Amino acid sequence: MNKHGFNGSCLASIDVAIIAGGMGTRTRAMLGDTPKVLAPVGDRPFLDILLDRLQEFGAHRIVLCLGHLADKVVDHIDMHPRPGLEIIPVVESEPLGTAGAVRLARKELHSDLVIVMNGDTFVDADLCRFVQAYREMGAGLGILCARVDDRSRFASLDIDAAGLVRKFVEKDPALAGGGIVSAGVYLFSRAMLERLAQSTGPSLETDFFASLPAGTIGSYVPEGGFIDIGTPESLSRVADGLG
Repeated sequence: MNKHGFNGSCLASIDVAIIAGGMGTRTRAMLGDTPKVLAPVGDRPFLDILLDRLQEFGAHRIVLCLGHLADKVVDHIDMHPRPGLEIIPVVESEPLGTAGAVRLARKELHSDLVIVMNGDTFVDADLCRFVQAYREMGAGLGILCARVDDRSRFASLDIDAAGLVRKFVEKDPALAGGGIVSAGVYLFSRAMLERLAQSTGPSLETDFFASLPAGTIGSYVPEGGFIDIGTPESLSRVADGLG
């Protein structure tokens, strides 16, 4: 059991892709030339917090999907090696979007099951239970979800009683109120990763997930908290640390 009370080393044989190549235009006034994934939270870069959590679940191999200010992220990794953790940077030469970033990184993702996660969100969830729920559901794609009071900034999901996603709704400022949203952590089967490779469009959520047939996507909704650093307001709320 790790310090957060979670059990298992379920990520030991699962490659993890962290999408961290965005321009960070909304947070640039706060961060300047610091990449969003290195935004200071407490006294630590956000990336280090993500890597700590992944290692707690036994992760051995991380593929960083980089773009804007990639050199600063690579320098940080080189200066702070992590024993037992292999980190492979894949740098896009032009903005490809979230789906494009994963397509580019696919050659470095070798495991039968792959976690893809956004580099600007953190969810306090047991990733081993997420993996277990995904396998029990038998879906090709799994989405780790979160309950939020305001879903307007996030992609929201319509989920049936079996946990399968009936409808994937992209973020919409008009959709006020609480709901279940994507927490930006996904499980891909090898077949689903190949399906992504054959698809077009830059966005995982808008272009790829929304195009999948009903029943293709499984969900897992934990009770833990959810944090994102995608806007100045949300970054300011967590700047003093995650606790």
